Amino acid sequence: MSGLKFDKRELGNLEYSLDREVLSTDRRGGYMSTTIVGCNTRKYHGLMVAPIDQSDRTYVLLSSLDETVVQHDQSFNLALHRFEGVYEPRGHKYITDFEYTPVPTITYRVGGVILMKELLWVHNRTQLMIRYTLVDAHSETTLRLRPLLAFRDKHALSKANMEADGRAYPIPYGVKCRLYDGFPWLHMQLNKEDAEFIAAPDWYYNFEYRKELARGYEGHEDLLTTGYFEFKIKKGESVIFSAATDLMATPDTITEVYEQQIAHRTHKIDFLSCLQHSARQFIIRRPGDRTEVVAGYPWFGSFMEDTFMALPGLTLTQGRTEDCIAALDTAVRDIKESGLLEGRYVPTAVDAPLWLYYTLQQLEGHITQKELWAKYGDVMKGILEAFRAGFYEDIRLHDNGLIWAWADRPLTWMGAMVDGHAVTPRRGYPVELQALWYNAVSYTLALAKKQGDKAFVAEWKSIPEKTKKSFVEKFWLNEEGYLADYVNYDEVNKFIRCNMIVACGLDYTMLDEEQIVRAVMTVRDHLLTPRGLRTLSPRNVLYKSNYNEDQRSQDLASRNGSAWIWPLTFYVAACFRLSGERYYKEAKALLEAFDSELQTKCVGSVSERFEGDPPHGPRGSVSHATSVGGLLYINSLIEKYKPKKPKRKSTPKKVEGAEQKPKRQCKRASVKK
Repeated sequence: MSGLKFDKRELGNLEYSLDREVLSTDRRGGYMSTTIVGCNTRKYHGLMVAPIDQSDRTYVLLSSLDETVVQHDQSFNLALHRFEGVYEPRGHKYITDFEYTPVPTITYRVGGVILMKELLWVHNRTQLMIRYTLVDAHSETTLRLRPLLAFRDKHALSKANMEADGRAYPIPYGVKCRLYDGFPWLHMQLNKEDAEFIAAPDWYYNFEYRKELARGYEGHEDLLTTGYFEFKIKKGESVIFSAATDLMATPDTITEVYEQQIAHRTHKIDFLSCLQHSARQFIIRRPGDRTEVVAGYPWFGSFMEDTFMALPGLTLTQGRTEDCIAALDTAVRDIKESGLLEGRYVPTAVDAPLWLYYTLQQLEGHITQKELWAKYGDVMKGILEAFRAGFYEDIRLHDNGLIWAWADRPLTWMGAMVDGHAVTPRRGYPVELQALWYNAVSYTLALAKKQGDKAFVAEWKSIPEKTKKSFVEKFWLNEEGYLADYVNYDEVNKFIRCNMIVACGLDYTMLDEEQIVRAVMTVRDHLLTPRGLRTLSPRNVLYKSNYNEDQRSQDLASRNGSAWIWPLTFYVAACFRLSGERYYKEAKALLEAFDSELQTKCVGSVSERFEGDPPHGPRGSVSHATSVGGLLYINSLIEKYKPKKPKRKSTPKKVEGAEQKPKRQCKRASVKK
């Protein structure tokens, strides 16, 4: 698969460049995100978006840094902003190149001046570093850097006010700023000793974020500048700007940190290396010995369901077993603290705890069964007991072996709400919940049996068969050839949705081979797209695909037509289960179809979901854990089932002078009928 390529001729075309975003994370909850031309189109964009305490909330500290090139008393502003329907300044017209690897790099040309800007987020620290290199210049050149500050929650917007502290306080080689009490100081420094900071506090009004307006949200903000840096720069010279919550001691320290960090950056040269790099950006380490999985950038936090679904692909496919265990341990600790084991759990998604078993099944190939059972056996048994006892409004194991989930709000992953009502109400027995339950009980029993937990085996051994019998009776639609989406007292819902594929692709399935074949064929005919599985068949009257960007339209379509990648993993797993290596080429083609997505929305990553109809435009969060993890997991299945090359038969060497025997004629063997 190819690497990242950008049409240099289109960089000045805002329709092209403003739809392409970059993301870099510090691996502890902070990130840098903007477009490839440096224009913020979301309130979530910023050069420094970081936590300021031990919570999972993040704040936009530094929104942007505007560069101005000065030659012969003429100023050329390289920045690009949108103000109430107009772009000013229009620095994108100077951009000649954009590179993503090893770090996002923009090249500007102003007359005879060629300036290269490299943006680097330091790992495991709240620090942004930008290196400016004057590649070419024919006369004396001055560079100005003007920081635009927000100091606000990433979900909010900044407005001009009298409380903000617009002063810049001198520190060695720069200044420090803090607009409001309760925030850390932002230390802005240069590795150039003769750089000057000119204090000039001022508010810039009505920055317009078009993506927020399109989503139906407020999208105008005011930003404060405290002044600007100014320095002369020579041809071939590099100057590094550092913004950090910690003070950098000397210019040499700034240079050393940058060089150390850039040396360890991986080169994203192809599809797989981009995905692997993106996967690592979701794993963050927070204070309190917490390792979490960010569900999606730029607006999501960590969710139990997404963590378990994405974790195997994000970590184990790269051999990062320690990261997987660390995130698992955090999630298990959260389960214990949630009150689930005592029946006090208030779920966001009822199936979330059952995805733990799926992750553990993948982990088993990396640690021994004995280790796995010793570490997680108690919580595995505890979760099953919690479902049997019941919790929340009415979530419990029924006598028929199926899990009932009834509440006044949606309880499955299809939890979107519009105007106070569930977009996809699925109360009763949801199909994927039963599949996950059967898989969880069966897997726990298998481990318990091997590890000699006779008491648990004796107590639970009859449950899987009971669950299987009830499931097939209630869900299998023999005439139609697929599974119902959910069943309750009033209906057997026959909508063709992607949820049924979970029952086909898990390690423990309640379906026989013929049933899996028919269900897979139904999914292929109705739901399969080049961007994942649709959430609803296009033949259904409720189907929605090509929709506007406003949040209401997105919520209506997200579970009623949009295509998602994570169900595709179970489709591919089911197909390999049925066909083995014969499915290899088709699976490989499915994966390769995503190659172009790496440079369509978030450069080097993959979006949360896609439109159900061609051209299957990306929607939702621009970089999503279950999408990236899902593609990496599919790749691991492809490698597992890759056809082995036949061994070459060795040709016996001719010995000079040796008598050659005449070739025997092969007679056709007779076959008894």
